Formats: sequence, structure tokens, C-alpha cells
Amino acid sequence: MSSSSDTTLKGVVIALLCFAAYSFSDAAVKLVDGRVPPFQAGFIGTLVGFAAVPFLLKRGDSLRDLVRTTNRPLWLLRFVCSSIGTVGSIIAFTELSMAEAFCLIFLLPSFATIMSVIFLKEQVGMKRWAAVIVGFIGVLIVLRPGFRELSIGHLTALASGFTGAVSVIIYRYLGPSEKNISMYGAGLLGGLIVCAVAMIPQWTTPTFYDLSLLVVFGLLAAVGTVLLMIASFYAPAAIVTPLQ
Repeated sequence: MSSSSDTTLKGVVIALLCFAAYSFSDAAVKLVDGRVPPFQAGFIGTLVGFAAVPFLLKRGDSLRDLVRTTNRPLWLLRFVCSSIGTVGSIIAFTELSMAEAFCLIFLLPSFATIMSVIFLKEQVGMKRWAAVIVGFIGVLIVLRPGFRELSIGHLTALASGFTGAVSVIIYRYLGPSEKNISMYGAGLLGGLIVCAVAMIPQWTTPTFYDLSLLVVFGLLAAVGTVLLMIASFYAPAAIVTPLQ
């Protein structure tokens, strides 16, 4: 097996662990069942994500590297995508069944495959293009546009999938030129700041049970984010994202 194949396989294994963490994270926020407002849930989950920061700091890194970057436009884009993706997924899992929410959010691989060809110039074979087409057809079957009313949950699920794909492309594009702590910082601060401001009018005091679920949500989402960054470094986006 070639060195390139070894590297890709490593990325695939890490991606599988990443999406497992995300799945359990989504299940935790689903169990909250809307008892905590979405922006507040996003704030608590993102705040917990700071627990991963010490593990991302390498020799010579500092907390200031959370906001330092080699590419400010892409850092800001990741900032925005994180806030949209975090709140979007919470609203989706609150408003929709898990099966329906996952179906829409799982358009992420299709979005990422298309963007990987446009922005990263990655080569995508016919099988992957067929998977993209099947994915969109599946979503049309679930949504049944024209036959049912679409809710805010459907729109936020699609937005979460799209912004998640953008983040994967950013990880892959920046690669070794950007510190992991910087890429993580963009997402962390994006979700934290936007949710902190937006949650103020609807603040409620969560029960211990709901708070525990949101801590699990935040921890597993942080683990998933870190693993996704690493997986995107080792393997092409068109290979990493379909594993979801």
C-alpha cells in the first residue's frame, strides 16, 4: 500500500470516529426537546467546547492563536458558518424527527463534493457524482415540495448541512498553512458570540438534566470538530464527507 493510500485510510478512520461523535452529540440535543431555547443551547454547547482548547495547543501556541490566522477572509467565513450550523442543527433537531433532520443535514457530503471540485479542483469519479444525484433525489422525496408545508426546521437543517460543507472545504484548503487552534477558534468564537447575543431575550434556567445533556452535546461536538479537521488534512473532502 502506497504512502498516499495510507494517509487517505487514516483520514477515513478518523472521519468515521468524527461522525460517530457528531451523531451522539445530535442525539443529546434532541433529548433536550426544545426545553432550552436554541440560541441558549448553542451558547452552552459552544462554551463547553473550550474544554478541547488545551489539547489543540502545540509547542509555541498561545490562546491568542484562537484569533490569529493566515487567511482572515476564510477565518471569518468559518466564524459565520459555525454560528449558522450550530443554531441550525439545534432548531432542526427540535422541530423535526431525527430521521428527517439527519436526511437534510446529510446533504453535507453532496454540497462538499460539488464545492471540492469547484474550489479545490479535486477529481471526483462517476460513482461519487451518482451518489450526489441520489442524495438530492432522496431529499426531494422527503421534502415533497408542493405537497406539504416546509417548516423552519427544514430550512435550518439544509443551512446546517451547507455551512458544514463550507467548513470542510476551508479545513482542506488551508491545510498545514493554518494552525489547528486557529481553525477551531473561528468556529468556537463564531458560535459563542452570536449565540450569546441572540439568547439574551429568551434566557431560561435549564434543569440539571437538560444542562447535562447540553454538556454532552458540547463535548461530543468539540471532539467531532477536532477529528473532522484532522481527517480533512489526511484525506480529500470528496472522500471524507460521504462517510457521514
